[in-house]
Amino acid sequence: MKMIEGGIAAKGKKFALVVSRFNHFVVDSLQAGAIQALQQYGQVNADDITVVKVPGAYEIPLAVQTLAASGNYHAIIALGAVIRGATPHFDFVAGECNSGLSRVGHQYAIPVANGVITTDTIEQAIERSGTKAGNKGAEAALTALEMVNLLDQLKG
Repeated sequence: MKMIEGGIAAKGKKFALVVSRFNHFVVDSLQAGAIQALQQYGQVNADDITVVKVPGAYEIPLAVQTLAASGNYHAIIALGAVIRGATPHFDFVAGECNSGLSRVGHQYAIPVANGVITTDTIEQAIERSGTKAGNKGAEAALTALEMVNLLDQLKG
């Protein structure tokens, strides 16, 4: 039996982070976690990481698509926070962001790691950005690292 798995070291690979400015009090921690994971575990040089800031989660997929189309990156990490409010706006933003990210990854055959957290409360968002529930930005970066290496093997 042959087993194919991706490792996490990705020295020399280029990564883009598309980061929402909305809910920055949470997203800044996601960004810091992702960068730390890329550098610490992936051995990615700071010069090989590009951070692109967008207004909110709804705008993330368009920026991700543009970066994917450029062919300049091995993986893209999307970071944002959509926190439920009193209106259905949450459902529209979260849904469009998630489906947009999925479409880009499939269209361009590039890993698009989804680090856009969707929570019911601010407390849950804070927990997922580096406290009790870990850092979902770091987890997204680890996913991107593994997928870059896995796709290299599959294309081999």
